[in-house]
Amino acid sequence: MIPRYGLVGGGENFVRELTERIAANRHYDVHVFANKWESCSDFITFHKVPVISFPKFLTTISFAWFANRRIAAIDFDIIHTHDRIFHADVFTMHGVPHRFWVEQVRKKRMSLFDYGTVWVEKSLINNGGCRMFLPVSNMAKDTFTREFQVEPARIRLVHPGVDVDRFSALDRDMCRDEIRKRFGIGMTDTVLLFVGMNFELKGLDNIIASMAVTKSRCPSGRIKLLVVGKGNIKKYKKLAEKSGLGNDVIFGGVWDNNIERVYMASDIFAMPSGFDTFGIVVLEAMSASLPVIISGNVGAKDFVRDGINGFIVDREDITSISSRLEFMLDGNNRERMAEAAYETAGEHTWDIVVEKVLRVYDEITEN
Repeated sequence: MIPRYGLVGGGENFVRELTERIAANRHYDVHVFANKWESCSDFITFHKVPVISFPKFLTTISFAWFANRRIAAIDFDIIHTHDRIFHADVFTMHGVPHRFWVEQVRKKRMSLFDYGTVWVEKSLINNGGCRMFLPVSNMAKDTFTREFQVEPARIRLVHPGVDVDRFSALDRDMCRDEIRKRFGIGMTDTVLLFVGMNFELKGLDNIIASMAVTKSRCPSGRIKLLVVGKGNIKKYKKLAEKSGLGNDVIFGGVWDNNIERVYMASDIFAMPSGFDTFGIVVLEAMSASLPVIISGNVGAKDFVRDGINGFIVDREDITSISSRLEFMLDGNNRERMAEAAYETAGEHTWDIVVEKVLRVYDEITEN
């Protein structure tokens, strides 16, 4: 159950990877209820769920109402939702409670749409018959348990996974040659990679400031920042020039396909985000053997061992971020951390995620 299945977004990618792997196991007859979808599987039955988007406050409410109405027409053993509806057996929480998101993260006042979304969320959690809740990170789990009174026995932490083979199947030298030539980056340059669809929230300004400090402290260190994603490029180009980085910050645009080649062409990944319930790009970077620098506001910190496979930093502490970059300009330090990052990614594949979810299904059906 998700409004947009298989389309752009971390949560949408999670649902597709999980669902299509489960559907490949012919022991399960999988149905997906969505408003829009894009699938690579022949083993899934799709059901169209209408959404009333005007007035806006009906968006969440209408999807939940139509979804549960259509589900009720079929006798399912397990109802697993990845979004807010009124009734389900399993709820994977890709985000934090909506009220927390609006008031604490976005720092906004609640709108009529927000109140409607909170109402559906409360209905599902308090009265929706859910037997298991699956937060995608400890951050999601902690905010969820603070907001709602749910027995710990009904909570299972299930992180997103990664397809390590997407990266290990590639020739790193060929990727480095192709991507670096494309963007005019030297083969001996250290490439710091940033991937994000919201430059401001993901902390691009903090990375540029930290890189400027690193360049001033290590003028001989050839370091380039490769920015992939969507944002106000003009604004950040000016910021880079003002910081004295000029041509050292390269904007690579949005990559819908083959972004793993960009990871493989890089050396370090950084995302001092203001808030990310998980941040699948962190795990993808680790799969490409990139040590990571992330803030403590990123749920993927569950996987980061400070100083071993990456660093967890205060996003506002530019000096601290800069010192971590300086540490990783040393090839020996970077290589050691790169190996540890790749090992970490191998411990969190999609196959492992599927096993965890199927154990939850078994537990529910046995009971």
